[in-house]
Amino acid sequence: MRVVLIDDHPIIREGLRAMLATRPDITICGEAGNGSEALQLIRRSAPDIALLDLEMPGMDGVGLLQALHQEGLPTQVIVVTAYGSDEHIMRAVQAGARGYLLKDAGMPEVLQAIDAVMAGGARLAPKVAGRVLATMGQMLQTGAVPATLTERERTILALSAQGLPNRAIGDHLGLAERTVKFHLTVIYHKLGVANRTEAVAHALRTHLIALPEA
Repeated sequence: MRVVLIDDHPIIREGLRAMLATRPDITICGEAGNGSEALQLIRRSAPDIALLDLEMPGMDGVGLLQALHQEGLPTQVIVVTAYGSDEHIMRAVQAGARGYLLKDAGMPEVLQAIDAVMAGGARLAPKVAGRVLATMGQMLQTGAVPATLTERERTILALSAQGLPNRAIGDHLGLAERTVKFHLTVIYHKLGVANRTEAVAHALRTHLIALPEA
């Protein structure tokens, strides 16, 4: 099994590397510290599994999941993150994650998740699985769909609402202009709108963002 490690904290990658070293059938074929690097790595090395953090500089974990789906790349993703909120969990699952573990997971849990996903299944940490089921049950009962914008996407949309062009948004957030364009494309898709004006109007109307007070 070929695995890549994607996390902006080297110490986390080192810990995962040590865990996986106990399994002779697992080969670590690369590491990346952000989503953009990870996308290039996955394109180049075609791993079976990616162990992925969610919050990273530049393209975040959900953005990477969406990019993998858009490009039809077959790598299966297991999220390994410190974030266990309902919003983070649902966004990752909706974007195609096959596993979701918290960073306090032990070696058996990580290895079991890899084996389950390689066998065509899925693996959620027990506390995560319960929350997914509860959220899905609520959605079925109410027909409501939870807000799916990431914190980064909301920030980009809020800056757009203030009239900033893509380049200025990128400069403000330390992102490349093309990364901002990518995030906006994802935002339009999530909100079911065609352009920036419609996205801002929808987000203001549904209170996803708010304009700063004068």
